[in-house]
Amino acid sequence: MSDDSTLGATRLAYAQFTAKRDSLVDAARPAAIARQHALGKLSARERIALLVDHGSFHEVGGLVEPKRDTFDTESLQAPSDGVLTGYASIDGRPVCLCAFDFTVLGGSNGRIGETKVERMATHALEHGCPMLLLLDGGGHRIQEGLDSRHFAQGSRYFQIAVALSGWVPTVAVIMGPGFAGPSNFAALCDFVVMVRGTSTMGIAGPALVAAATGEVTDKDTLGGAAVQADLNGLADIAADDDAEALAYVRRYLAYLPSNAGLLPAFATPREPAHEFEQRLLDAMPDNPRKPYDICDVIRGVVDEDSLFQIKPSFAPNLVTGFALIHGRAVGIVANQPLHLAGTLDAKACEKGAHFVSICDGFGLPLVYLVDLPGFLVGSQAEDTALARRSARLLFELGQATVPRVSIVLRKGYGLGYIAMCGGRSFDADLCVAWPTAEICAMSIEGAVDVAYQKQVRAAADPAAKRAELIGRFREQLGALHAAEHFGIDDVIDPRDTRSVILATLERCAPRKKHRAWPDKPHGISPI
Repeated sequence: MSDDSTLGATRLAYAQFTAKRDSLVDAARPAAIARQHALGKLSARERIALLVDHGSFHEVGGLVEPKRDTFDTESLQAPSDGVLTGYASIDGRPVCLCAFDFTVLGGSNGRIGETKVERMATHALEHGCPMLLLLDGGGHRIQEGLDSRHFAQGSRYFQIAVALSGWVPTVAVIMGPGFAGPSNFAALCDFVVMVRGTSTMGIAGPALVAAATGEVTDKDTLGGAAVQADLNGLADIAADDDAEALAYVRRYLAYLPSNAGLLPAFATPREPAHEFEQRLLDAMPDNPRKPYDICDVIRGVVDEDSLFQIKPSFAPNLVTGFALIHGRAVGIVANQPLHLAGTLDAKACEKGAHFVSICDGFGLPLVYLVDLPGFLVGSQAEDTALARRSARLLFELGQATVPRVSIVLRKGYGLGYIAMCGGRSFDADLCVAWPTAEICAMSIEGAVDVAYQKQVRAAADPAAKRAELIGRFREQLGALHAAEHFGIDDVIDPRDTRSVILATLERCAPRKKHRAWPDKPHGISPI
């Protein structure tokens, strides 16, 4: 190319533009990209290329520069101000996305970069596109954050994020340091993915924690995936690497419409996995105390390989996940007898409530598979404020307008049965039971010990009298007994579960109106 002095004005302008654009690609910054790879992470541009349809990314704001108007920023170099923003498509559907670039000042948020993110969020709001955040950085840029001219106005993003909630799918992938700002962004998203070994989440990192409280800790102990995904449920799922994390995003979006004004897309129908479908008749152990894997039941009902669990390692006593039934997307809420006998504790209630909210927001019918002895009891349960967290599960179910199906497989006890949409409490579009079901208000043994303690103590053989009473009451708990007074719609053959659910989905409207509800501006969540 000729020297600038020999170029005409038009060619000069084009050459300057080309040089600027080419300086931003990964190939122009080999040392920075090599450092990112050495950390086990892909670059921001590599992540975008892996996530979206080939060639579909249209960058917006790539040429911006940081403001450089406060102390110690006069010569600050921050290509694109540390965040790549733009439009793309995933499986042919438009999305808005922001990918923070850790190679630029540790992925910190500058004021211009923040404006770019706000523009993407506004576009997602106005045009009904999913909003995706690939987060890898240290939150607000310190040099700019310590200047009231920058920080006094706060951030419009959070107001926009609230407006996005329930309108479009919002996704955050924590792909590196995520303390402070990135965690705040993620907290308002529907679906959050972490990467084991590289990502962290939390209100503040180890340095700020030490300065504020004197506590000395490390980043993984404070906010690694084992803590925030598995133990605390702050993230919905943890991936082994960047590629797997991005694959989870594509799979998550595949079950949902682009916005709440659209219906979920239909997929190609598939039959359930044959081996699981054939086992349904004998899925329940003869011993009512023996556990089994509820996922085996689910796989016998839904399309093969379609179950996608949300928060699989958090509160494993409740399974929540998307699946397909004859190509229709549904949300599954199921007690897991392998953990706590399927009992609902505070974590399970939070997990279930959030999942129900997502399904109702985006029009996915809810399928409840019920087998639980009730809510967890005891001092440890009370320490978790379970009474309020259990109410949140009821609250979200009561707000839901999508079709609901409830199937009692084995135990349906107490308020837990109601919170799992059992019977007619929440006007399920279908409430049925397998022949193995037992439905009652509380544990039979505990009820007898409370209500019949005098008779038991007065009996010649107290143990025999107690066993007699327990046996007598147990005769009244069965599925056929429940159907006699029309407390449930029917008792079904386990092998008919799929066809019964499908018939319900085919006859039900996508939404129902709560005609008895007053016109009110805001329901108050228990949590």
